[in-house]
Formats: sequence, structure tokens, C-alpha cells
Amino acid sequence: MGDSLGSLTVKELKQLENRLERGITRIRSKKHELLFAEIEYMQKREVELQNDNMYLRAKIAETERAQQVSIMQAGHEFDALPGFDSRNYYHVSMLEAAPHYSNQQDQTALHLGYEAKADPEA
Repeated sequence: MGDSLGSLTVKELKQLENRLERGITRIRSKKHELLFAEIEYMQKREVELQNDNMYLRAKIAETERAQQVSIMQAGHEFDALPGFDSRNYYHVSMLEAAPHYSNQQDQTALHLGYEAKADPEA
């Protein structure tokens, strides 16, 4: 702590000073070595994070493109669907001209049902 330095000679004080300076030099050298190793690690980590970031950005862009394509494809499917008016009702013309239902099929079903009831009389 320096309390007992009064009894030392000038030569002993000089030797003590040199030992202290060498110790401080070794401590500073070790400190710089650790700091440079930490800086090198952080630089490598920065490159890794940048690469990961670029990969994730590419994945996001790919996902967004896929979503846009599916939305566009779904939009084309909806173009083929009949439209609604502002109250979400089908237009009257679409109900009248439903191509997948024919009056002949309905009449045939009714006619067959009528014939089935007529068969017990025979």
C-alpha cells in the first residue's frame, strides 16, 4: 500500500517501480488481448447475423410472393363467381339463368314420383 516505503533505499524503490511497471504492462497486454478477441468474436457474430438477416428477408419476400400469387389465383376464381349487389344478394338475372339446374330434371323427378304413386293402382 506504500506505507512501509520509507525504509527502502533508492535502488530498492527503483526495482519495485520496475516490477510494478512490468506487472501493469502484462495486465494491459492481457486486457488488450481479451478486448481484441472480443472484438473479433463480435465482428464474426455481426457477419453471421447479417447473413441470417438476408436469409430471413429472402424467406419473407418468397412468402409474400407466394401469397400474392395465391391471392391472384383466388381472384381469378372469384371472377368466375356471380356478383352480389350492395346488400350481398345475388342478381335476379343470375337466379333465373342458373345453368346447372334445368326444368326438365325437376319435371322428371316430379313425374317419376307421380308414377310411383300411380303404380299401386295397377
